[in-house]
Amino acid sequence: MVSSARDSSAGAPSLINWDLAASTAARLAPPGPELSAGEIGKAVDNLRFNADISVPHVHDITGLDAARDLRDSHVLVVDRASWSKANTQSFSVMLQPALKKMLENRSGVAMTPAAAAASGAITGTQLGAVLAFLSSKVLGQYDPFAALAPDSNVPPGGRLLLVAPNIISVERELNVHPDDFRLWVCLHEQTHRVQFAAAPWLRHHMLDEIEKLSGNLLGNMDTLVERASAVAKSLRDRNPSEKTPGRGAILDLLQNPEEKASLSHITAVMSLLEGHANVVMDAVDSSIVPSVKTIRQRFNERGKDRGVVEKFIRNLLGLDAKMRQYTDGAKFVREVVAVAGMEGFNRVWESAEYLPTEEEIHNSKLWLERMGL
Repeated sequence: MVSSARDSSAGAPSLINWDLAASTAARLAPPGPELSAGEIGKAVDNLRFNADISVPHVHDITGLDAARDLRDSHVLVVDRASWSKANTQSFSVMLQPALKKMLENRSGVAMTPAAAAASGAITGTQLGAVLAFLSSKVLGQYDPFAALAPDSNVPPGGRLLLVAPNIISVERELNVHPDDFRLWVCLHEQTHRVQFAAAPWLRHHMLDEIEKLSGNLLGNMDTLVERASAVAKSLRDRNPSEKTPGRGAILDLLQNPEEKASLSHITAVMSLLEGHANVVMDAVDSSIVPSVKTIRQRFNERGKDRGVVEKFIRNLLGLDAKMRQYTDGAKFVREVVAVAGMEGFNRVWESAEYLPTEEEIHNSKLWLERMGL
């Protein structure tokens, strides 16, 4: 999983109480597996070890020299509350331009400090509830943008977060070998570190696109409420067992061509990044991850038995659409590598112009033809 962040403007008013969002998420997050202090210490050490040994495997599979030296970023093993707090930090800087634009579009109507505090408390609590739900679902997350936050002490290359309680919960649920599963997860997340190290321009390209998308969504306040009402109605009428859901009710708020174009581009880039990482984690053989086939089979089967409430929330957030990014992107990567080899595929990291479009993700031949491969 990849996260994002953006430099904030000093002194700009905030409509979200980020501290409240973090504390709300920590309070509402479901408890993780019961572990003794000794077990926790061993798990943390083991996850760090697997994170380290996964990097040479990523290099062997991808052929990207950036994997030789990742010292400009670091690995953190965190709990659910720490993951939530890290994400409020990222969201606060990522959304600052859009929130500022939203205030500027209030037709000269100033917001009093009391109104801003009330609004911040409401939105902070709501965001905290969403993060609480997500905090029990995420295994790992690479954040290449945390270092861009004001007064950040994160290394220039960002940080990789491994959510220990979730990894342990899933490996127990799947009844798979802990060492194998942890290495398998680390292969995916470390691939994201390598992607951004191989393409230093990628973080700012993504930041610009995300800022554009969030600015369009939050800046157009005249129609936001009307669109949100329509989305709520469509979500209420949507069948929870629908096998081909949309991109998520929140993203259904996007309607004009510019908004849809921004979403299409971000979807294509995320599909590429997630699909490529999935290809790497599945490219290892039994000499590296002995039970890799069993892990993948059981992991895929795991998502088929979810309750109605969880399906509703996943539909709202578009999480099932994210899972399709993994499969669509992986299919694109495998098809390109089959034709042009890994060296041909790696041209994608050379320039933003070489990134596939959403149409090309679903038809790799179009990208191959455009690239002269």
